[in-house]
Amino acid sequence: MLSTISDSAIREQAASALNGTARRWGWTAFFGPALIAAVAYIDPGNFATNIEAGSRYGYTLLWVVLAANLMAMLIQTLSARLGLATGRNLPQVIRARYPRPVVWCYWIQAEIVAIATDLAEFLGAALAFNLLFGLSLMEGALLTGAITYLALHLYRYGFRLMEIVIGAMILAVACGFILELVLSRPAPTPLLKGLLIPGFPDGYSLYLAAGILGATVMPHVIYLHSALSQQRIQVKDDAHRLRLMRYYRLDVIIGMAIAGVVNISMLAMAAAVFHANGRLNVATISDSYKLLAPMLGQVTASHVFGAALLLAGLSSSIVGTLSGQVIMQGFVAFTIPLWLRRLVTMLPALVIIMLGVSEQKALVGSQVILSFGIPFALIPLLFFTANRRIMGNLVNHKSVTVVGGIVCTLIVLLNAYVLFSTFTGH
Repeated sequence: MLSTISDSAIREQAASALNGTARRWGWTAFFGPALIAAVAYIDPGNFATNIEAGSRYGYTLLWVVLAANLMAMLIQTLSARLGLATGRNLPQVIRARYPRPVVWCYWIQAEIVAIATDLAEFLGAALAFNLLFGLSLMEGALLTGAITYLALHLYRYGFRLMEIVIGAMILAVACGFILELVLSRPAPTPLLKGLLIPGFPDGYSLYLAAGILGATVMPHVIYLHSALSQQRIQVKDDAHRLRLMRYYRLDVIIGMAIAGVVNISMLAMAAAVFHANGRLNVATISDSYKLLAPMLGQVTASHVFGAALLLAGLSSSIVGTLSGQVIMQGFVAFTIPLWLRRLVTMLPALVIIMLGVSEQKALVGSQVILSFGIPFALIPLLFFTANRRIMGNLVNHKSVTVVGGIVCTLIVLLNAYVLFSTFTGH
């Protein structure tokens, strides 16, 4: 049976692993948290939005993917900064500074968002098993649960090993989509134009752009990243803290850059393969898998796509479970065994599969629920990191606070637009 793992256990294991290897590995021992955070930026929700955007509008919305990843760099840097400066994660800081009823409301919405997030990731992995091996969605879901359950046992061997395994999964996904990009041979000039020139061809493209942002900014990983950076390394003084923050910032840049390469490659592949050949309505992951091989003339393309989806779903499901533990322990100082949380987060996906609900509808629905939780994480993060009494010498520069405020406002407004469009049908 898996033991109960709290955020304090995460800190102790991470600190033990890194303090013991820092001398042996040098500056590379400080890297890892952002790679785990990057998992949320390449989960099955991103697959759905990027593929539809590429097939429907070609390279036009590539700039949105680039902008979303730049926003992610800022947000995850703020999260790491909060953990390093305070020695607490975001849920703990909220619990310490907000009234108890507000904290409980925060915890409830965060749990709902975490379950909705895990639903998408769980279904994505189950779908990959279905596409690659012909398993039913139920069989794929049960196998996903078993694999992620076993992967969580890696905690017994130290948190650093978990970081390495998840990092290897992300790099494999990145290599897979770079290969897909090479096979699809995108047109260089339209690709660069799509990356550098903003534009919306029509109203639905704005909706898709909001969906890309919504699938990129995940509240649960903001909570988790602050936990991974809190007391990760024993800080000696203010100068040492500033030096550590430079490493964390570089860690974020590398992690988010990898996620950005995956998302850009995904959308560009869909544009080159589907849009360029008149397939403008490829909106599901299943359609993409089935069409890649005949359109590229290589079975390898479909298999690589399916393998990347599987690794993305498994790794993001593991991270989602870890985030749930941090959320519960941080907000209400309570933990449950990790196996029990894995079981609880599996149940919604199993129910949806048994009811025969379309996986595409479930994925979209989970993203709608997710959008509700974004302001709950972003707004306090911005306020806390701008407060010198909380942050000390790691307080945000005023320009960072202004940019962060603009980013938060933009994300909240776009996700509000997604919600409005979803519920009104516009």
